[in-house]
Amino acid sequence: MKRYLSVLFFILPLFSLFAQEKNYNEQEVSIPTKTVKITGTLLSPKGIEKPSLVILIPGSGPTDRDGNNSMMRNNSLKFLAENLADNNIASYRFDKSVLSIDKNDTIAVKKVTFSSFINEAKEVVSYFKNSNNYSNLIVAGHSQGSLVGMVASQNNVDGYISLAGAGRTIDEVLVEQIEKQAPFLKEESVRIVTELKKGNTVEDFNPMLISLFKKQVQPFLSEWMQYNPQNEIKKLTIPVLIINGSKDIQVNTTEAELLHQSNQNSKLYIIENMNHLFKEVKGDINENIQTYNNPNLPVMVELINIISTFVNEIK
Repeated sequence: MKRYLSVLFFILPLFSLFAQEKNYNEQEVSIPTKTVKITGTLLSPKGIEKPSLVILIPGSGPTDRDGNNSMMRNNSLKFLAENLADNNIASYRFDKSVLSIDKNDTIAVKKVTFSSFINEAKEVVSYFKNSNNYSNLIVAGHSQGSLVGMVASQNNVDGYISLAGAGRTIDEVLVEQIEKQAPFLKEESVRIVTELKKGNTVEDFNPMLISLFKKQVQPFLSEWMQYNPQNEIKKLTIPVLIINGSKDIQVNTTEAELLHQSNQNSKLYIIENMNHLFKEVKGDINENIQTYNNPNLPVMVELINIISTFVNEIK
């Protein structure tokens, strides 16, 4: 009996090893641009010649390729990429260039514009287009990356996906968010964004707004405000997929509806119980917030199925 047990214990680890084997290859890929070097992860499904490639553009702030930053670790983009690979779809996800900049280097910070992100996304697209290794190129932008990807996709790729992207200009979104959290700051916020949209800087304002409107980021915000997502998505003549979640506490589903209305050929999906990070939330806002720092919680299967179907339908 002991002999059989020892054989069983020997076989089980081997079985576990084979069961966990990935059906995709993972590769670190660095892409040189005119300003910075983009670093990211390429996942390629095994045994598929010239698969479709989804380029994943992260959201706002110093967000890395996995969808994480210094304040939260949720692995949202990492899980999305791995699930796409399991569906025979290649992906490239990359770190935002701001991660390579010292936050105390004000000169370097000032050089980062909203156009910087767009140009970097275009460089990534060009790199993979020139490789000629993929049947289709699709850009998928999350949150702020939705608008970045929207502009970068024009006349460049075969398909575009907006993931929890805003349908209004960022000044409107900021004022609305501030009003919800601190109604007494709305009037001053309107004054600030009005000046920034004109290209002016604002010296004096309530210290409670410093995290949003500190002087060194004002030029970035000013340029960001010039891009209207509704106008930009109208320019896309490629297949467009718009996705949001019913439990997104950062970007309301009405934003996705505005984008959909602006591109009559787009497909819109509102995924029930999905939050801003593609995670399932059935409870209250506390449960929702807890997912932002849960690196083990998977993304929703419905999201993967919708994206996979969309990608596979592109000819």
